[in-house]
Amino acid sequence: MDIATLLGMLGTLGCIAFAVLLGGSVVLFINVPSVLIVFGGTAAVTMIKYPLSHSLATFGIAMKAFFHKSETPAELIKLGIELATIARRDGLLGLEGVDINNEFLAKGIQLAVDGHDEEYVAKILATDINQTIERHDRGQHIFKGIGEAAPAMGMIGTLIGLVQMMSNMSDPKSIGPAMAVALLTTLYGAVLANAIALPIADKLAHRSAEERNNKMLILEAVSGVQKGMSPKVLEEMLVMYVPGNVREKLDFSKK
Repeated sequence: MDIATLLGMLGTLGCIAFAVLLGGSVVLFINVPSVLIVFGGTAAVTMIKYPLSHSLATFGIAMKAFFHKSETPAELIKLGIELATIARRDGLLGLEGVDINNEFLAKGIQLAVDGHDEEYVAKILATDINQTIERHDRGQHIFKGIGEAAPAMGMIGTLIGLVQMMSNMSDPKSIGPAMAVALLTTLYGAVLANAIALPIADKLAHRSAEERNNKMLILEAVSGVQKGMSPKVLEEMLVMYVPGNVREKLDFSKK
């Protein structure tokens, strides 16, 4: 689980909830028409903008921001060096019984062991990377779309509330409920967009960049193993995928 995402989300919503509690009754901030306009309207707009299957997958996509955990480049480099060492000693067939937890790396090594040439393996892995990035971009776009729709629905609710209020100025009892709809829809829209949807979109973008970097590293590692590259040379090539401030601290000679 990504603790930063969870703490950030809980912290943001917690601060808002605490401010509400300090200001008086929570009941004042609950309005069914406002919830219907913002949350129902945003969900409907999302289904208009994107295919139904993509819209329904929104919850599952959001979970990647909280629960997805990828291996670090350093871990992948160490594994790549170990595989290169085995391949130099026993040949590519020596990798057939090696247990590899990373699915993408295991796929590349299996293709190499099966005797496919380097160009074919690189093409298959590159296609996999492109498809993965496309799926990630789709998830980001959906949450950015939610972030755009929620404030707009909030504004629509505000206008509805103002129209209702203006049309019944002669009845003081109707002014309060109409004003609640006007103000709370704006609040709900702002919270949904800025405390939930847009931060999740940004975290998914980070996850996408992280996974792309790791998969490009793996592609290079598989290519190096196929070529029979020495572990030391492979290490020097793969370490380029690690940030400079971290690179100096790595020592792959330790077992």
